[in-house]
Amino acid sequence: MDAMKNIPGTSAPIDAFPIRLIKRSILILLGPFYFLFIGFIPLLCAGRKGFRGWYWRKVKRACSHLLWLLSLRAEMTDTGKAALAADTNSIIVINHRSHLDGFALMHVVPDAKWFTFAAKSEFWKSRLLRTGFDGAGLVPIERASGSVAMETLTAAVRDMPPRRSVVLFPEGTRTKTQSLGEFKAGAVLVARATGRSITPIVIHDSDRLLPRGKFMPASGTIRIETLPPFICDLGATVDEDLARLRAAMMAAFDAPQPPRAP
Repeated sequence: MDAMKNIPGTSAPIDAFPIRLIKRSILILLGPFYFLFIGFIPLLCAGRKGFRGWYWRKVKRACSHLLWLLSLRAEMTDTGKAALAADTNSIIVINHRSHLDGFALMHVVPDAKWFTFAAKSEFWKSRLLRTGFDGAGLVPIERASGSVAMETLTAAVRDMPPRRSVVLFPEGTRTKTQSLGEFKAGAVLVARATGRSITPIVIHDSDRLLPRGKFMPASGTIRIETLPPFICDLGATVDEDLARLRAAMMAAFDAPQPPRAP
């Protein structure tokens, strides 16, 4: 587990109030045009060779710009980044605290590590969303049937190059408790079926910065922690593997936090 040192907590705003006001004004005025540009690029360029890698980096940069404009910082240790840069043949699982989680993860994961998300297949009914999602390599999941969803996800993961990983939220949705929610078995089932390891990632403090029901986050730092690879035990049951995975992430989530700046 990474040693996290000298990382300010959420009680310390990143910018002074006047700077935060200026940044958020810029976001309100210019943000929609910038993110529409990111959204429409696939309609024009999706067929070009090498588009997916180029577009994925653009999306990552857009997430970084959004965090900066919101006076948010997402941090991961150099050790954690190096581990992810070298990570192959894995599935990434991360706890889900707020709407900031995906943006923060996109910001900290090094470019050397490719990953993608699974999304409801209903989003593919829109031509704009379908082109953008396909360009970014997102995986459509048919949620109407659990067995079909698992088959689709397993097939997609099996066909992925070793460098790419799908990101799954084992809690299924943002947890409403101060601890981790109950885990669904999807990630473990896919890992066992494909022979991939699981790379657990624990996110801290995103819910404190953007609680449920809030539209604009407070300024502060989101801490993201990479855990050692988790290898499924095919001699154990799925439930036993799932409990072992959740226990490892719980231990990191409940560990004492670094001192926060006053």
